[in-house]
Amino acid sequence: MSGQFELDTVLKRDVFSTIERGHWHDDAGRAFPAVRRRYSDVAWWIKPLARHFAKREAKALRRAEGSGYTVPVYALEEGWLVRGWVDGVPLQIARPYGDTAWFASARKGLRAVHRRNIAHNDLAKPQNWLYTADGQALLMDFQLAFCFRRRSKAFRVAAYEDIRHLLKQKRSYCPEALTATEKRILARKTLFTRVWMATGKRVYNFVTRRLLNYHDTEGRGPRAMEQGPRLAQAMAAVPGVREVQIMDFPTAGHSFGLYAFVEADDSVSEAMLRAEIAGALPDHLPPEHIQVVERLPRDAGGAAREDLLRLVALNQIDQLGQFPATPDQQAALDAILRDRRNLSDRVRRSL
Repeated sequence: MSGQFELDTVLKRDVFSTIERGHWHDDAGRAFPAVRRRYSDVAWWIKPLARHFAKREAKALRRAEGSGYTVPVYALEEGWLVRGWVDGVPLQIARPYGDTAWFASARKGLRAVHRRNIAHNDLAKPQNWLYTADGQALLMDFQLAFCFRRRSKAFRVAAYEDIRHLLKQKRSYCPEALTATEKRILARKTLFTRVWMATGKRVYNFVTRRLLNYHDTEGRGPRAMEQGPRLAQAMAAVPGVREVQIMDFPTAGHSFGLYAFVEADDSVSEAMLRAEIAGALPDHLPPEHIQVVERLPRDAGGAAREDLLRLVALNQIDQLGQFPATPDQQAALDAILRDRRNLSDRVRRSL
């Protein structure tokens, strides 16, 4: 489809691409919410791989179009891919505990994709499952997808792993709803997966983590729970600080980093806060990000809106619309967004 992408917000940057949200304007004058994956400015030695991922995603999404569980492709050009955008929340944010209806929708969506001989191949990541505004499932990020000509043995193996990874998500949020058959699937990895974990995965981890310094991370580490309160207390001791809220977020490593939102007077600076931590807690690493703000968004009772701050810390700002905010809360949030510090959204996966 010919047209033009209008940029609104940068959502994420990593070694492979920059993800931008905006609108796609086609030649007929219509505008569609869209996301652009742009790799035109990545390192020259990364570009061939980024190009491959973009073409792979476009091919899978085009084949899946009409399934009702994926987004359309609007354009694929040298340097970028534009696909549709849907109002929803990634699974690690939605946390659909006990929501069997969503998992039934997810199973239907996966079945619809498999009927088109597509294996997603990356569903261990919860952010690749979207919880839409109407409570349905949507499959995202087809960069690693396989498109098969026929339902071969290789396809059946890949589809089986897709199902097993969906069931791992179900086990996390609806374990009581797992059937006996689903439990057997969870307990049995394919031979390919066992070989991959023993061989290829080690090479993959070496290339992505050591050479590219890129990690997929999921789950929460103890740092926010154990060190967060002490770090917040130390920063709160600085004159002019009114409140400190600390959130964790995935980093390019095996643990989570900390993002501190500090409501304070104009006299307070990030350097002052880091100096206070160094003096009061010399054995603690300071938060990776410290953002001094004029005011935090607060609810009717005066408490800080932790749900909004967590999305900012995770750089899931395209999901903020799922959480209603008053005009006053939105004004405080907008000021924070203009100076936000985290531009990645990494999530760890495990087979």
